[in-house]
Order: sequence, then C-alpha cells, then structure tokens
Amino acid sequence: MTVSSTASPGEARPGPNEAVPAGHAAPHRIAPAERGATRIADRVVAKIAAQAAREALGAPPEGGTAPHAAVTVHQEVARVRVSLELGYPSDLGAQCGAVRRRVTERVRALAGMEVPEVAVQIERLHAAHTGTADRGRIT
Repeated sequence: MTVSSTASPGEARPGPNEAVPAGHAAPHRIAPAERGATRIADRVVAKIAAQAAREALGAPPEGGTAPHAAVTVHQEVARVRVSLELGYPSDLGAQCGAVRRRVTERVRALAGMEVPEVAVQIERLHAAHTGTADRGRIT
C-alpha cells in the first residue's frame, strides 16, 4: 500500500484564504462550532446562579449569609434552586421575583442555557433591629 501526498516536503500548501491550485483537492474543513463540545459543570452554573441572586438582593441582612444555589443540568437546560435569607419586614414576593428574573437572565447569558425553573427557598428571615434592648413578648 502506498500513500501519496499532493505536496512535496518543500512545497508550500495553500493557506485558509488562498485558492487551491487546479488539480488539487481542497482539504476538508470543519467549522469551529462543530469541532468539539463544551460542557459546563453543574457547580459552575450554581456559582453563576448564586452570584446572580446576590446581585438581585444586594447585601445580605445583618447576621445573614449570602444566597447559595443548587443546579441540575440536562443538555442545555438548567433547573435552579436558590436558598437565601431575607430581611423582615420586606416584600418577600418582589424579592423572590427579582431573584428568579436575574438568575434566569445571567445563566442564559453566561452559560447559554435555558432556565425553565428557578425555585427560591427562603431559609430564614432576619428581623430589622428596632433599637430596643428589651425584647419582651408581644401580647
């Protein structure tokens, strides 16, 4: 079995923008988007989601912790669960809605994934300090 080449060792091959000489076959080119696959780990998407929740809420309440997220990715779809602590009293529904919107937007933009579901779980409410040292029972 013999193998032949269309170019000898000293002969230059045409570059990507040069014409292929007559009688020579053009090399098969694979588009960059078809050369491989990109897989983004679930933990990376979870970090994106947690950061997006922090962006939506601002600083955590005094004594509270920053939001954290858990993510399940299947192909190009991410399902997100965000756990957070909120100050009280506040508009809990509006804050959760802002978190859902921001997480969906950032995961779609940064990871290229669809986010059909963002479950927000409020782990704890932190009461605003009233400035009184005596915290008796309210009757």
